[in-house]
Amino acid sequence: MAVATERLQRQAASADTGRRADAFDLTLQIVAYVVLVFVAILMFVPFAFSVATSFKTNPETLRLTLGNMFWPETWTTAAYTTVREANIGRWFLNSVIVAAIWVTARCAFGALAGYAFARMRFPGRDIVFLIFLSTMMVPGIVTIVPKFIILKDLGLLDTYGALTIPFLTDAFGIFLMKQFFESIPNELEEAARIDGASRFRMFFQIVLPNAMPALSALAIFSFQGSWNAFMEPLFYISSEDYFTLPLGLAMFRQANYTEWPAVMAAAVITTVPIAIFYIIFQRRFVASQTSAGIKG
Repeated sequence: MAVATERLQRQAASADTGRRADAFDLTLQIVAYVVLVFVAILMFVPFAFSVATSFKTNPETLRLTLGNMFWPETWTTAAYTTVREANIGRWFLNSVIVAAIWVTARCAFGALAGYAFARMRFPGRDIVFLIFLSTMMVPGIVTIVPKFIILKDLGLLDTYGALTIPFLTDAFGIFLMKQFFESIPNELEEAARIDGASRFRMFFQIVLPNAMPALSALAIFSFQGSWNAFMEPLFYISSEDYFTLPLGLAMFRQANYTEWPAVMAAAVITTVPIAIFYIIFQRRFVASQTSAGIKG
């Protein structure tokens, strides 16, 4: 009887401990969600303020109050009309062309070079890879002048070549793809090799489809880098016909420094494509390596 009572007491104590642990975990989850929502709101506030300001009249922006901070008293699209009358269509087209070239080239070269470093064996492979990695330690501002001289000698200044050729690949993309390829099981390629698949077929039909999460991440980083690039185009481009959105926005800001709604409208137009691109690719961006390898 005493043994049975002691067993029941232990079970009750264990159940009580489990309930307390569950309650503690639930509390932690609630606190984490509250913190995440708060941080998300803080990060969204500047963009919401920019959108609201772009629909205000200029006098209203000069008397900012808590009431009209995120909701204009008088809605107007005059700021967007002002932006449209500028050369923003050309700047937008230039940014799209440059971004498309950046994303395509960096994904292609990064995947090919990353696979070579991860799977193929050749003399000096590790040394070459270390040389690639060492370039990541060099600040980008240091290479602007040498790139400028090279582009000048090649006659590529004030062309799309100056906006694309120096940025067709980078060490980060190669490093990212190499690390991802190394996480893919060798058994997938060995099974294909037994079936008679060539190296190119294994890469394009087996390895590359499983690397979509890494490729999506590289595409997002490349698109964001090209869309926000300012310093290098500022050095390499002087003709307005080749301005990208960051350069055009800086010039537009200088010419309309007192028209805050117009400046905010231009900023919104510049920001929205990045948000759309991320929304489209976020599912693949957050996909786990394991699930990608299983689904193939």
